[in-house]
Amino acid sequence: MARALLSAIVEQLGPFISSEFTLTLGPFISSEFILTATVKQEVQKLETKFRTIQAVLNDAEKRQLKEEAVKLWLDKLKGISYEMDDVLDEWNTAMIKEEIEKQQKEDENAETSTTKKRKVWSLISVPNLFQHRDIAHKIKELDEKLDEINKEREMYGFELSRAIEVVERPKTTSYVDMSDILGRDKVKDELVNIILGKGTEKEKCPHVISLVGMGGMGKTTLAQLAFNHHEVKDHFEDRIWVCVSEPFDQCRVAKAIVEALGVRDFNTTELQSLLEKICELIRGKKFFLVFDDVWTEDQALWKPFRDALKNCGSQSSRILVTTRKGKVVKMMESANMIKLEELSEEDCWLVFRKIAFSDKDPKQCEQLEVLGRQISKKCKGLPLAAKTLGSLMHFKKSKEEWKNVLDSNLWELEDVERGLFAPLLLSYFDLPSPLKRCFSYCAVFPKDHAFNVNELVHMWTAHGFVESKGNMEVEIMGREYFDNLVIRSFFQEDIYGYKMHDIVHDFAQLITKNECFIINSDIESESDYNNARHLRLVIPKETQFPVSIDSAKNLRTLIFFNEGGYNISNLFQNFRLLRVLTLECRMKLPHTVENLIHLRYLILFRCNEVLPEAICNLCNLQYLEITQTSGSVFTKLPQGIGKLINLRHLVGKNFLIPRGIGRLISLRTLKCFSISDEDSERCKLGELKDLNHLQGSFEIRGLGNLVDISEAKNAQLKKKIHLRELKLSFKKGKDRGWQDDWVPNAVDPNDKRMERDVLFLNALEPTQDLELLNIRWYQGTTMSPNWLMSLTKLKTVSIDSVAKLMSLPPLGKFPLLEWLTIWNVCSLKKVGVEFLGIESKNKKQDIIFPNLKHLEFVWLEEWEEWIGIGGKEDADCITVMPRLQCLEIHSCKKLKSLPNFLRTIPLNKLVIAGCPTIKKRCQRETGQDWRTISHIPNIHLLEQSNYAWPVDCFNDEKLASGLDNEKIAVTLMAPDGLDAASPKTSKQEWLVFRSIKGNVITRGWSYDMIFASNSDLKLSGLL
Repeated sequence: MARALLSAIVEQLGPFISSEFTLTLGPFISSEFILTATVKQEVQKLETKFRTIQAVLNDAEKRQLKEEAVKLWLDKLKGISYEMDDVLDEWNTAMIKEEIEKQQKEDENAETSTTKKRKVWSLISVPNLFQHRDIAHKIKELDEKLDEINKEREMYGFELSRAIEVVERPKTTSYVDMSDILGRDKVKDELVNIILGKGTEKEKCPHVISLVGMGGMGKTTLAQLAFNHHEVKDHFEDRIWVCVSEPFDQCRVAKAIVEALGVRDFNTTELQSLLEKICELIRGKKFFLVFDDVWTEDQALWKPFRDALKNCGSQSSRILVTTRKGKVVKMMESANMIKLEELSEEDCWLVFRKIAFSDKDPKQCEQLEVLGRQISKKCKGLPLAAKTLGSLMHFKKSKEEWKNVLDSNLWELEDVERGLFAPLLLSYFDLPSPLKRCFSYCAVFPKDHAFNVNELVHMWTAHGFVESKGNMEVEIMGREYFDNLVIRSFFQEDIYGYKMHDIVHDFAQLITKNECFIINSDIESESDYNNARHLRLVIPKETQFPVSIDSAKNLRTLIFFNEGGYNISNLFQNFRLLRVLTLECRMKLPHTVENLIHLRYLILFRCNEVLPEAICNLCNLQYLEITQTSGSVFTKLPQGIGKLINLRHLVGKNFLIPRGIGRLISLRTLKCFSISDEDSERCKLGELKDLNHLQGSFEIRGLGNLVDISEAKNAQLKKKIHLRELKLSFKKGKDRGWQDDWVPNAVDPNDKRMERDVLFLNALEPTQDLELLNIRWYQGTTMSPNWLMSLTKLKTVSIDSVAKLMSLPPLGKFPLLEWLTIWNVCSLKKVGVEFLGIESKNKKQDIIFPNLKHLEFVWLEEWEEWIGIGGKEDADCITVMPRLQCLEIHSCKKLKSLPNFLRTIPLNKLVIAGCPTIKKRCQRETGQDWRTISHIPNIHLLEQSNYAWPVDCFNDEKLASGLDNEKIAVTLMAPDGLDAASPKTSKQEWLVFRSIKGNVITRGWSYDMIFASNSDLKLSGLL
């Protein structure tokens, strides 16, 4: 890691030397500034010394594992490298601020009088000269420290080594299939037999089975195999999986059991109430409960669970515990214990070979087999070691490379958990320098943390870990880094995303010892935080901020969950070197936030309605994310937002955006742009003109407030070629998106909205690469903008709450459309061939909706007719919706019949809800439309609809942001005025959750129900 840090510093030194730093001082050279004038020479000296030391870092990083003196030397070197980075960044920040102020003066068309010039000079130039001098002093001090380190380098006699070459991302790779576990069949059968009670003479209640083994032995994998075994599934009424990990939080574990049993809205934090609920849910039932990854040896923590489970469930119930510790087995009073042993040499070789030799030529495999078997023996039967080394060797082709790995002296590491980290060390040292920093940084996250890839990449970028490469976006490069780490088995993918195996996490903590810390209480620690660089800090309620943390003046990352009422203003005084700050901000953000001049990444949870102007002085800020306390709250962005010229990602919704955002031409992410109805403050839509780097999803709200069509034209959405999702809301007034009541705005007969909306929609021509389009609150009677049919890549379309639309656009022409929702179109009475897009006279070639898979019509109050295709001849020559799997029609009470072409569609599911006439016509055998739908295997005819409002606005990649990973929940907001306790009216049919993209949201999340409390909805994830 030291090499990685040093490489980054050396890269910065070159531009620093050639900067204006030494060029602007000529007229002011005096005895006071002599030191400043020679800074260029000092920096050149630094660069030479850094490069000299860099040449021996490979040898030094390996020797530090056994030689304490070398480790201390490296620590000193890293300390100076961090200091140098701070100095360079301080200088670059000063230059950026000068440029911003210069641009501001130009924008304001300042007068050019002598008086004005003197004011500018007094405010900018003189202080900067003093700042230059201060930086020069710091460089001189660092130069002297580096001299001492360089002398020590010679004393240790380090061997020179070639510079590390950046390894390109491998083109192909193979993963071990979780269902294809090698060498565990015997122990799996033994475990399943015990779980099922086969051969058990006497029962012990609760019957606890402990699965014991060192980290990386495959305990969790074996438990998963047993948990999903078909006989186990059939045998137990309830199966419950709880990841316990460390620390053992009784309430969290109890709540996880309750949620796994299907209760999502039990919000108490009292252990007694939770245990009573568990007893109620399992009373008399035969259950199978897995406690995965138990560390605690405190019997007092386990006793309440043992006593409760003993008296509730069936005698045939089973509890399976996985742990590394033998003492846990005794503490849990286990009836059975299985000690998971190492794989046999042959099985270990098979695991290694499966990965290492995949995609290799058979002749090459034969040549490397002898070396491969010898290397696999070094794994000592550890499945993770075999997998990690297999991934390492997969990309090595020559015998020499394999021999170097075999002969490596890094295997003999007795002090690293009995050699467990030796394979990981090999993989770690094989990483390019930037990836080493990226991997080791992950030690700041807790065990079992589900990594959000984008979040992690943005953090890496904020620290400068991700190197630029040509014109490639730094975020794309960062994702490649992550993928490379996944391929090399540093991360493992599961249904919840990506996690780091405990062993790998322990290893990351080992190599970042004294740099990365995780603190979850107010208990004072004896740890020395002087060299701490990265900290995750959770202050529970009614606890104090640990005073010892104040010594961590060199922090660069602070992930702070403040439940104890700590005065956050102290943070900005003590931790001025932060690059990354995640803050639960319940109180007003102080103006001292401007002290964090190095800050690149800032997340504010539960933010207040107004951000201070001081935040605009954070000119290095690249990522800013803001979440409000509720969906009805709007955060007013500061007037000086245009000064954040390095901002790439502005994440959040319900922003009041001031003028000046158009200067942020580096923006890649701006999820939502709200047009205010207050002329004096609003930012005009035309400011989007130069934001042509916007990517992903983009939403424009409040289009009903527009009065000048030129604004829509000036937005130039067509030039935003990286956008893939566009949502246009024509709501008038304050637009809160889906938090608004879904009743459309009342239409004033004197208002020109209908005509204006048609013109505005036509002017908002987007890029042709869109894959999702959502239009809502539109007041036009037609929806056929000139550009609509050019969007040939559309996969998802949603038309919502359009009060005056009389006919649907020809959506059947979209070749790739997969998902279509027509929702709350109040005036629509007929759906006919215009919707299918049938126009051509030669209809033999026509395929209508060729890729549509899901179609929904919801709450069309006036819809009466769904007209099919004309005569038999037309029906025979036109293919309609050949891939449609699901059709749902909700709350369309006036609809009279279904179209004839449904009988030819290979539907798998049909839902008719709240449509009395259609329901009657679709009755089995007797209904008039029964022959049209009789071929469909799953038909649901419901009296009332249980449809929820569309939620495609939810960002699945940030569903759990702001919450501890242990609390798998998401806070959403209900529409104002809805009472979840007594859902009686059609407006309250939102209790059962539905997703615009289906009943499975990506990233492995699955949702059952929305539970409401007052104005908050809690959306519970199914673990």
